[in-house]
Amino acid sequence: MFFPIKDYNPTKTIPYITITLIILNIFVFMYQNYLTEPGLSHYVNHYSMVPYEITHLENVKVLVDRDMFGQPVFQERALPPLLSIISSMFMHGSIMHLLGNMLFLWIFGNNIEDYLGKTLFILFYLVSGTGAVLLHVLFNLSSLTPVIGASGAVSGVMGAYLILYPKAKVKTLVFIFIIVTFIDIPAGIFLAVWFIFQFFYTSSGGIAWLAHVGGFLAGASLIYLIKKRKPIVEIVREEDFYLEE
Repeated sequence: MFFPIKDYNPTKTIPYITITLIILNIFVFMYQNYLTEPGLSHYVNHYSMVPYEITHLENVKVLVDRDMFGQPVFQERALPPLLSIISSMFMHGSIMHLLGNMLFLWIFGNNIEDYLGKTLFILFYLVSGTGAVLLHVLFNLSSLTPVIGASGAVSGVMGAYLILYPKAKVKTLVFIFIIVTFIDIPAGIFLAVWFIFQFFYTSSGGIAWLAHVGGFLAGASLIYLIKKRKPIVEIVREEDFYLEE
């Protein structure tokens, strides 16, 4: 098991969009935790993404509660299906879900924002998240299970980082049995290992693992196309211009 702590990859600008995305996600999560049942279930079911709605482009009713007699209570969703793809990206099911996504977004997002610019980074983030959702939907065409989380969009940022900065070092907290240590790992290795592990988890429930895969592939593909038109400007240190005797 391993967790990134920081990367050694400086930026030229302040990542205002990355910071704003993190604040928005935290604010939405705090609002979710402020709600009590049945309001929380109504809120989550209203703004989450339901695969069936995406494939059929029509709203459905979802189970939100049971009455005093044990009979199911359904809520009709009113949010347009395609808009629910965006709204679901700003919701999380637990504090660990939130903190994990925001940690990865903070470490890798600032460099991608720095490379793309503010406006293009917003579009990139949303398109990557959409790609993540569509891959999940592809394998769950008629599912009525609501899906929430920024994992797909954040995975897109990680895919872009792999393409642009594979040699950048990532300070990583590593757990090896009873040994806990910090290791500086090249981003290419860290992100490739992370991506491979998503396939091992796809059979486990509770998390849309294929959305991680879809987001990662969408982000990597998008940045690869953009990179052809916008090469990376290498940072050259001043001392590289001098020879030592």
